Amino acid sequence: MNTSTKKQLKKQIPLAAAILLAVFICIQFIRPAISHPPVKADLQAPPEIKNIITRACYDCHSNQTNLRWFDQIAPAYWLVAGHVRDGRKALNFSDWGKMPAAAQQAKMWEIINQIAAGAMPVPSYTAVHTSAKVSAADLVVLKNYVSGFVKNKTADTAQINATEKQFEKWHRGSVIPTSLPTAANGVTFIPDYKNWQAISTSERFDNGTMRVIFGNDVAVTAIKENNIHPWPNGATFAKADWKQLQDNNGNVRTGEFVQVEFMIKDAQKYAATKGWGWARFKTPKMIPYGGKNALFTTECVNCHRPLKDEDFVFTLPVKQ
Repeated sequence: MNTSTKKQLKKQIPLAAAILLAVFICIQFIRPAISHPPVKADLQAPPEIKNIITRACYDCHSNQTNLRWFDQIAPAYWLVAGHVRDGRKALNFSDWGKMPAAAQQAKMWEIINQIAAGAMPVPSYTAVHTSAKVSAADLVVLKNYVSGFVKNKTADTAQINATEKQFEKWHRGSVIPTSLPTAANGVTFIPDYKNWQAISTSERFDNGTMRVIFGNDVAVTAIKENNIHPWPNGATFAKADWKQLQDNNGNVRTGEFVQVEFMIKDAQKYAATKGWGWARFKTPKMIPYGGKNALFTTECVNCHRPLKDEDFVFTLPVKQ
């Protein structure tokens, strides 16, 4: 490098630094608004629960966002503003009291499952906001709290009779729909799901249901080949739910059928709902959830949104 070139570089470096500084200063004036509406229906919970939830969730999921000094600096500020916007849209603890008690319990169960799965708080957020991390001890406290919602009762005669009556109707074929029902978003009930391979099970101890998750051939092949990030088009899951019946010895078996939910992967067709077609059909009559309004898919997407790194799939398949 000759002397002339060195002189030019010495002149250019300060100029480049000055330009970068000017750009950095200018972008500080580009600030998406983060509002702080009044809190009128805040979460009510025991202090140890409220403290964990407030520390781990409130910055993005309440009207009480607390920005640190480093959150105020763009472009970090833009990321935080996006987290707050999306977080409040999915769940706002400042509106918690507006939900019915049963919905609050179900939502708390969902929150704890997302924390246990490592989806919440968002890892990229806790990497900087270390105080938002939920420890193993914190998770135990939360699980014990939710467990307190559950009132396990031995099945009475009425429940047993209702289950047997439902099964008898199903066995006779009297509850099979004359035509396949279709959800408002165009997803049609798939009766053959009962012949698919069971890939996992789950339990909702908060509402006393037990589930079996089935996968079609495309999903099963994807599992065997570890081709699930993302799942291939055509992969389809069916999650069938039953009420739990508990006998005097604490043994649990399936009771009345509740519903079946479907997730159908088609990245192009269902691009607006994160690449999945969602549907839920309730009772043995397979009544489409959401009626004629396809907005129910927003509920599905918001529930699964924290699992975006797992292609929005909660249940991990059981390896064969």
